[in-house]
Amino acid sequence: MITNITKDNFEAEVLQSEKPVLVDFWASWCGPCKMIAPEVEQIAMERDDIKVCKVNVDEEGELSIRYGVMSIPTLLIFQNGEVVTTAIGYRKKDEILDLLK
Repeated sequence: MITNITKDNFEAEVLQSEKPVLVDFWASWCGPCKMIAPEVEQIAMERDDIKVCKVNVDEEGELSIRYGVMSIPTLLIFQNGEVVTTAIGYRKKDEILDLLK
């Protein structure tokens, strides 16, 4: 399951999560974002030890600024409320999973 994140649910869903959280910053007009979406969806379906979330940068500019997202797609991995890994640009599923190790 993928959780759509807004500034209103960010703290509860991401910062307070017991599990590691993969957050995909994306936009509907972004070609590489469309390419990475199925990879992120597969991870969400296959791994219940990871929470997978998406942030639409056009709707949630405040979160994008807060985390310094300048290019999309940007994947941020949070653990215990802190960013532990950042990846910018398209990644294959295996590469994304490697980031989560």
